[in-house]
Amino acid sequence: MEKRFSVLLCEDMHEAGVNLLKEKCNVKFPESLEEDDLVREVADVDAVVIRARGAITRRVIEAAPRLKVIGRHGVGLDNIDLEAAREKGIRVVYTPLANAQSVAEHFVGLALVLAKKINHAFEALKQGHWNARYEIRTTELQGKTLGVVGFGNIGQCTARICHFGFEMPVLYFDVEPKEDAEKLMNARRVSLEELFSQSDIISINLPLLPETRHLIDRKFFTMMKPTAFVINMARGPVWKEEDLIEVLKERRIAGAAADVFEQEPLPADHPLLKLDNFVGTPHMAAHTEEGMYRMSMVAEDVIAVLEGREPRFPAV
Repeated sequence: MEKRFSVLLCEDMHEAGVNLLKEKCNVKFPESLEEDDLVREVADVDAVVIRARGAITRRVIEAAPRLKVIGRHGVGLDNIDLEAAREKGIRVVYTPLANAQSVAEHFVGLALVLAKKINHAFEALKQGHWNARYEIRTTELQGKTLGVVGFGNIGQCTARICHFGFEMPVLYFDVEPKEDAEKLMNARRVSLEELFSQSDIISINLPLLPETRHLIDRKFFTMMKPTAFVINMARGPVWKEEDLIEVLKERRIAGAAADVFEQEPLPADHPLLKLDNFVGTPHMAAHTEEGMYRMSMVAEDVIAVLEGREPRFPAV
């Protein structure tokens, strides 16, 4: 009889990935994503698949003697204790290419809302204020300078759309040079200071690490042009929200947007939501039909590890 593995699926995902797991594994769901519940649930599992909510902490890992692989449905690895996984010889796999197009398109959508003031125009239209068409002054994306903070798969996809779609010059900040992207888009690697001072639209795409937490603060916001926009597509704590709120209130920059926040879910009375030069969405940029399917394919690497094969996208 073929051996069936046990997988803890922390949250439901696209049916294609779930069905793939069910071909080889018994799939179960936890009662909640609280650490105590996860500790109880992992005692007899061979694999865990986690999305953005909850965390696979050292305590959870140490409570799972059979655990061989942790699958991350998505890109960010900040909710998995990678050091603990390494110490225990547990593989961690993820989907680094799965949501790049979805998140990059979402960035463009937010950029257009800011530049065209679509939210203001829609509110005026609902209120019957047709003359808003004479009062609301907007701007074009065409030819504006794009600054990308973190030039990985999502950052490069964002740059390609903006460069080839809107003829935007591209500046980028990254710990490593990206020579192929530089050649393709004539992108230029610069310091954070230069990027913030010269860009018209900034996309933040850094992973959340100890060294990137609150990296983008008032120092950088105040370097921006008064006509510039900044959009966080990474993780909420990468920028310092309280500093951003101050700068937006002072109208030192034209506006900001985010799909991610320091506190999630975002409280309805959060100060950002009271500002007319901010727009946001509830951490949904990757949640296209196509992106959800591709992220669920983390199941392929989970099964590969369980069957003793090398995964396609290992993080550990």
